[in-house]
Amino acid sequence: MIYLLRHGDAEPGNGDDAARKLTPKGERQAKAAGRALAALNVKIDACLTSPKARAAQTARLVCDALSVEPETAVELRGGGFEAPALTAGRGEVLLVGHEPDFSAEVGRLTGGKVKLRKGGLAIVDGSTLVGLLQPGDLAAIAGMANAEVGA
Repeated sequence: MIYLLRHGDAEPGNGDDAARKLTPKGERQAKAAGRALAALNVKIDACLTSPKARAAQTARLVCDALSVEPETAVELRGGGFEAPALTAGRGEVLLVGHEPDFSAEVGRLTGGKVKLRKGGLAIVDGSTLVGLLQPGDLAAIAGMANAEVGA
């Protein structure tokens, strides 16, 4: 299974897109995603993240709840990528990155048309879209109020 998580809410652009960090809302979204995956007893074997600050921060906060160390994958920095090739031989993998790349990859793999919100999660098994969870869904599973994540 491949889990594709869009980074949480980030500060507005200031000229250096790669340096944009999470807002407090984005931090809450990332923590909710990690808690939700833990509550669902999801076993993540590897986490690959875009090198951009907002994605790397999201990955660290999610992985705190999953006891996994995130690894940087330059393939996720922006632009197309092939999730199966990137995750091959790694077991259950969480990818943390950006739009429109993640929605495009879900569409390429499953034929489905999705648009991931900031902090949203798509779960893909082969060519099947198993789940699409918005930040509010993840907050609910994590036992957090929607207001906590700004959903």
